[in-house]
Amino acid sequence: MERDFAAEIVAARRGEAHAVDSLFARNMAPLVAFIRARAGHAIAARESATDIAQSVFREVLMDADRIELRGEGAFRNWLFMQATRKVLDRAKYHGRDRRDVSREVAIPDASPAADALLACYATIATPSQHVVAKEELARFETAIGQLPDQQRDAVTMSRLMGLEYAQIAEQMGTTESSVRGLVARGLAALSSLLDGADD
Repeated sequence: MERDFAAEIVAARRGEAHAVDSLFARNMAPLVAFIRARAGHAIAARESATDIAQSVFREVLMDADRIELRGEGAFRNWLFMQATRKVLDRAKYHGRDRRDVSREVAIPDASPAADALLACYATIATPSQHVVAKEELARFETAIGQLPDQQRDAVTMSRLMGLEYAQIAEQMGTTESSVRGLVARGLAALSSLLDGADD
């Protein structure tokens, strides 16, 4: 299985469409979901999460020969880490005074990025279920955007990236027990925010 993945990476770097398409299909939806959860208003108001994800995917694929990838899980984690860097860079760019979107009025986003996240679900959902799912996604994104940065990072790394607490602690430069607390408080806050949105 790991050999097959290594061969697939090599084929994708050579530009073989079947390998690129296969990697893309398996990894793009979780990557878009991660970026949408991590980006915040400043980026979401100006850029498509799908465009950012495609850019990250291309960059990681081009650098695949320079990094040690121990299988698909390592590849996906590398995608998420590169996405985090890209999001931080874009946040700095948009945070400059002349580009400060905090002064702008947001327009509700019914973008292709949301559709990418719901692609699998949409194949089995009725049109009304699809609309409800989009509304739930928007509520979740609003709620996670309200979390303090460390809680949001811990929750997204734990729940979207599937990292162990020890791995998250290493990435965040803190202790495993601190990460457990951040995830627990973040999930509790999300639950409260989502419950409050129902009132």
